Amino acid sequence: MRGMGKGISGVLATVMVLVLAACGSSGDNAPATGGETAEETKDTKLRIVWWGSQARHDATNKVLEIYTEAHPHITFEPDFSGFDSYWDKLATQSAARNAPDIIQMDAQYFNEYAGRNQLADLSSGINVDALDENLLAAGRYEDKLYAIPIGSNPFGIVYNQLAIEKMGLTVPEEWTWDEMFQLARDIQPKLEQGKYALRDFTVDGEVYEMFQLSKGKGPLAQDGELNLDAGVWQEWVGLFDELRQEGVVPPAEISVAEKKYDPQQDLLLNGTVLIKQSYASDFPAWESVQPGAFALAKAPRSEQAGGYVKPSMYWSVSAHSAHIEEAKQFIDYFINNEEAADVLGVIRGIPVSSDILTYLEPKLTEADKAQLGLINVTRPDANPFTVGPKGFGSFIVDFNKVGAELVFGRISAEQAYTDIERYWEADIK
Repeated sequence: MRGMGKGISGVLATVMVLVLAACGSSGDNAPATGGETAEETKDTKLRIVWWGSQARHDATNKVLEIYTEAHPHITFEPDFSGFDSYWDKLATQSAARNAPDIIQMDAQYFNEYAGRNQLADLSSGINVDALDENLLAAGRYEDKLYAIPIGSNPFGIVYNQLAIEKMGLTVPEEWTWDEMFQLARDIQPKLEQGKYALRDFTVDGEVYEMFQLSKGKGPLAQDGELNLDAGVWQEWVGLFDELRQEGVVPPAEISVAEKKYDPQQDLLLNGTVLIKQSYASDFPAWESVQPGAFALAKAPRSEQAGGYVKPSMYWSVSAHSAHIEEAKQFIDYFINNEEAADVLGVIRGIPVSSDILTYLEPKLTEADKAQLGLINVTRPDANPFTVGPKGFGSFIVDFNKVGAELVFGRISAEQAYTDIERYWEADIK
């Protein structure tokens, strides 16, 4: 009986080997090495989009290459552009349910896309244990997580430090709006014709919001309603009207034609102005064109601080993607993997993972430390960051259009205020 048992066992073992061999020879259904299932190793192409500078494009493409080397079944179809054209294209794709799988998202547009059920729920499948809860909260909509913050990003001022120091002038570490405007007036007589100390912020709603915050009047959008303080708005418009008349800011046709990040048409990069607004995450764009020329300063204050810290941007996933789980796995890698961090550095702002920041900190360059420095000086008295309601991104675009009409002198400050109210009603749905 014992001999028969051994014979039967041998036959069964042989049959099992043959069965397993047959399963293993079935092409796409073969299990991967390392314990991955057949489903996990199915060839997948992920469409991924982002906006930004060339430095950001190069770093992101490198991370995609590294990820594919480690996960050969995952390839990418990347697409990137400038900020303005990005949103026009994404809106068209999303309306046709043809949005890319992985989408770089901005706070201005987040509620709009989440509110239209165009983003996938990312509440599970991505390790967010090391992320700041305040930043993570900015990616939630109606108690679900639809966007993962990529970087921590204060809003402040960028300036041409080399040029200003050559004039014997300095930018203080803490300054008021009045001090900034006075510095611009001190700079202007030292500049050649066609150069200006300061960008005309009339055409930038985000900078106006920083001014209103510093006056203690809150953000532009508060509790889902427009919060444009009439007195502060009149003061702001009047200040820049004076600066235009004095020639401290560029004429209207120059201000409205600016293209951010473009070395030829960005007013800071082409040397037309010495001072303008910037998020910390923009700093690599300035630094890559003129290394060592620029520096970051804290947002000016009035009665209180004017700055805030927001997610520099997010990764979201299209609700209509056929590869949501694969997209989640990539996002997890992007924010938590040290190899990815070595490539990305602070190209999208200071890393949101405290573990990754600890890992990177000894490796930070002086330019990287400038970003971290702006966070460190902004955070202690920063205003709370609020995500605007659905349609807020479109409203800011229209707000800036009103500003353009103002700088050309086509409308009054009173008419501009009325137009902004009208755009709010049209844009916020």
